[in-house]
Amino acid sequence: MNPVRVIIVLVAAVSAIGLAVLMQKAMGGKSAKSEAVAVAPSAPSLDAKPMTLVLVARRDLAIGTRLTKDDVEWKAWPADAVSPVYLTNGAAPVEPSNGAAKAVKTVGEATGVLGGAPPEASVEGAIVRDPLLAGEPIVARKIVRGGEGGYLSVVLSPGARAMAVPVTSETAAGGFILPGDRVDVLMSRDEPGSDANGASGGKRVIAETVLQNIRVLALDQATAAEKDAKTIVAATATLEVRPAEAEALTRAKASGPVTLALRAYTDLGGPSGVAAPTQDSTVIRINRGGQTSSIAVRQ
Repeated sequence: MNPVRVIIVLVAAVSAIGLAVLMQKAMGGKSAKSEAVAVAPSAPSLDAKPMTLVLVARRDLAIGTRLTKDDVEWKAWPADAVSPVYLTNGAAPVEPSNGAAKAVKTVGEATGVLGGAPPEASVEGAIVRDPLLAGEPIVARKIVRGGEGGYLSVVLSPGARAMAVPVTSETAAGGFILPGDRVDVLMSRDEPGSDANGASGGKRVIAETVLQNIRVLALDQATAAEKDAKTIVAATATLEVRPAEAEALTRAKASGPVTLALRAYTDLGGPSGVAAPTQDSTVIRINRGGQTSSIAVRQ
């Protein structure tokens, strides 16, 4: 080959390489390899996991709520995070095809294809035993299906009983006692006593705490206050008591109307049950219309 032609070819090749370097710098230093990666189809995400359908609460559900089809829904859930106690549609987990977002969509579309039963078919008519939050998986221990007992038998603690007592706005803290609150039960009775001058024939009213820190299950037939309700004026309060407490409450009711004293929220963890008897009392004398009566309040 002619040496002159060889020199011309070499110069042209060097010029082409130099031009390519200049173009690369002008375009921000992206290499051909980077361009190839940028335009290549996105690969499936390594974080994507097989998904399955889990039955969850669609909204916050309070104790005693009777479930309908509008209260529950299927939700895509990572298959390896599904607890054995969750309620699922029984279908095989769906493998993600292109990332987690696509996997969720695929599972959602597969509800009918995979033979998943409608959400209402499995729990419709069941009663909520423990509160459920929106999006929380529904587990068997938090609901009671039809035929497994009514509301009170569901929400009662093991070994507890439900007893109703008559109340008025005066004997139920003006109506500010609501289902779920804790109360003390007080009774009062008349005893012979002396008047202000010490003469016999007077009357003394004894008031004492019979039960303490007792849970209110319902007021009349209301097991939960309506939204934003602050008071309920009821004729009957249903209390949760133990057998010994039920006996004490029955004796108290036989002596006359009982009074419910609302406990502070910060005092809910105090002792609960039959109040310990005590002989210490404070006597309060009341003068009405010229007649004096004494009330002994036991501490």
